Parts: sequence; structure tokens; C-alpha cells
Amino acid sequence: MDFLEKARIRLTHWISHSEQHVKEYEAFSSELEAAGKAEGAGFIKEMAELTRKSTDCLRNALKAIEKD
Repeated sequence: MDFLEKARIRLTHWISHSEQHVKEYEAFSSELEAAGKAEGAGFIKEMAELTRKSTDCLRNALKAIEKD
């Protein structure tokens, strides 16, 4: 297996892993809100959004290495 194939596998794994984190952050922020901790929930929501953006970077990297 060459380096680029390994890179594709690694990026695909990281994307999947990152998407799972977003789901966990969203669920946790809902739990914090339900517990009356809106400020803390807000920070977790922000983390979910930042993770979404980082996942987009990973997707873009994967697309870039798949060109040509």
C-alpha cells in the first residue's frame, strides 16, 4: 500500500471519528441545558461547530489528494 492510499484511509477515519464527536458534543450540550447549565452548553455547542469546521478541512484535504 502506497503513502497516498494510507493517507486516504487515515483521512477517511479521521472524518468519521470527527463526525462522531460532533454528535456526542450536541447530545452533551442538550444534557447540560436540561440540567440548567446553559453557559456550559453554549461552549460545548461552540466546540461542535469548531469540530464541524475542522471536519470540513479534513474533507477538503481528502478531495485534494484524490485529484488526478
